[in-house]
Amino acid sequence: MIRVLVVDDQALLRGSFRVLVDSEPDLTVVGEAGTGAEAVDIALEVRPDVVLMDVRMPEMDGIEATRRIGMASRVLIVTMFDLDAYVYDALRAGASGFLLKDTPPADLLAGIRVVAQGEALLAPTVTRRLIEEFARTPATPAIRGLDGVTEREREVLTLIARGLSNAEISVHLQLSLATVKTHISRLLAKLEARDRAQLVIAAYEGGLVCPAR
Repeated sequence: MIRVLVVDDQALLRGSFRVLVDSEPDLTVVGEAGTGAEAVDIALEVRPDVVLMDVRMPEMDGIEATRRIGMASRVLIVTMFDLDAYVYDALRAGASGFLLKDTPPADLLAGIRVVAQGEALLAPTVTRRLIEEFARTPATPAIRGLDGVTEREREVLTLIARGLSNAEISVHLQLSLATVKTHISRLLAKLEARDRAQLVIAAYEGGLVCPAR
């Protein structure tokens, strides 16, 4: 059973998310929060598998809440705008992906499952846009440096940042898919990154990619 915490300052929307999530046999809502501060308190106490996190809320926004929740739970940002700068800040803070509030219900449910399984909810096209946004709005590095990362791992990391899938990386580097997955697992461990989204951030902040402005 995937345990979900719903966070939004609109009670009606929280209720709608609860009904939707609880309608699925493998999902259950274990709490609701109307502010970022409440979200942090509940997440650290209940330890849900996934937090559906709004961005703009009173008292504490979703970005700071995501940062404070840290590794306790995976955070899926739900926002009104796919290019909202707050979304990129949230990904830097440790979110595992984002969806729009007008996402079809089936896609929202699928997104929860994807994030719960440890994957980042970022399609290659979104990854490319993410890197482009970092180029426009540089920030203080939040991921560990690339010391200790091998040359081959740097190649894999660079291709991840360019939006290639595991299968595409396998073809590009002439490696087996299993080997690519092994390199990615080692990168996650060495960089103390939660998922693919944070690997993209590490590649940019480590200077491996320089997207066109």
